[in-house]
Amino acid sequence: MAPTSRADDIDVRPISEAEHAEWLRAVHTGFLRGPVVSAEEIEGRRRNFVPGRFLGAFDGGRCVATFRSFAQELTVVGGATVPADAVTGVTVTATHRRRGLLSRMMARDLAAAKDRGDVVATLIAAEYPIYGRYGFGPAAWMAEWTVDVPRAGLDARWAGPADGGRIDLVDGDDVRKLGPELHERLRRTQPGVIDRDELWWKVNTGAVRFDPAWAMPFFAVYRSASGEVEGMAAYEVDDNWGEAKQPLNTAAVRWLIGATPAAERALWQYLCSIDWVVKVKSGWRAPDDLLPHFLPDPRAARITSLADFLWVRILDVVRALEARTYEGEGTLVLEVAGVDGLTGGRYRLEASAAGASCTPTTESAELALEIGELGALWLGDESAVRLAALGRVREERAGAARKADALLRTSRRPWCPDMF
Repeated sequence: MAPTSRADDIDVRPISEAEHAEWLRAVHTGFLRGPVVSAEEIEGRRRNFVPGRFLGAFDGGRCVATFRSFAQELTVVGGATVPADAVTGVTVTATHRRRGLLSRMMARDLAAAKDRGDVVATLIAAEYPIYGRYGFGPAAWMAEWTVDVPRAGLDARWAGPADGGRIDLVDGDDVRKLGPELHERLRRTQPGVIDRDELWWKVNTGAVRFDPAWAMPFFAVYRSASGEVEGMAAYEVDDNWGEAKQPLNTAAVRWLIGATPAAERALWQYLCSIDWVVKVKSGWRAPDDLLPHFLPDPRAARITSLADFLWVRILDVVRALEARTYEGEGTLVLEVAGVDGLTGGRYRLEASAAGASCTPTTESAELALEIGELGALWLGDESAVRLAALGRVREERAGAARKADALLRTSRRPWCPDMF
């Protein structure tokens, strides 16, 4: 069948399991990975297939756009979790742009997520301008540091943590046993963290391989003086030697989590003490991460990447605002404009350290904003005062933006460690 040219003739629908390989080919095309998908990847990714959660757009039998979502838990301010609709695998082939294919897939998925009772939808945006028009806002940013190890001022003779703890190198089996409980400790305290299921641990330790080129990293575990596992890191090291046999190797962190600052300090110092390593790349960290200040010379850590990371689309304003905690106390009336009829309205938020209530109201609004801007404010990262200065929120009552910041902002920034 020849390809069609009219947008209405392109079939947007959930794919069958038999169409999964064709769908993956379209994903590879959209992300510029090449048009061929290996049999190993097809078989490995089949584990992720959930009927109804994979959408495709088909033109003449060929998949030309892709969209996938899956169930996720997101930690909010205060340590509670909310059910989220995690969006990933979004592509539109270059030959089929400007035909509304993404809009059709997004509308279908978000409506289904709201019907399921998901509080928010989440995604990691490859391109900034795309997702604001669907009500998403950048809720957590990431920074990556590169540490110039010789300049850092650390003791070159360091042989272990001074707090009585220890660093051990372990294998993938150990990580799968020890990692999930440690990660649960982290996500009870860190807004922006998402859950890691059993498949995540298998994929990231090599027990399941989607990518035949995947290479096993080193794994380091920090145990406190009492023997409790409080930190863990996965990293790889290149093989780079300069003239006169000078080592110029870089240790690149794939992920590092710590339940305590002591664990983080010990792991970073370990990474900076590895023989022949002259640079350490931190991987994705929160923009206010402690890493630079663990070093005697913080200037040895320079930011080499700073960007938006986790985007949030609130689907249920009441449950979203009631799920989190608040450091301040007060009330705020919000006029929330939705973009697709799924959300929107006027709400009265009453917040205190004891909890919060959010109810629809007919009271006069104090602050007016789009649903995407509420998503940016929700985890405590963005400032309503800043958004007002940019013209992205509007004060209906003088001082409302400052009042919103006193309620919504947090002392530490949210952080999402994981790409999805």
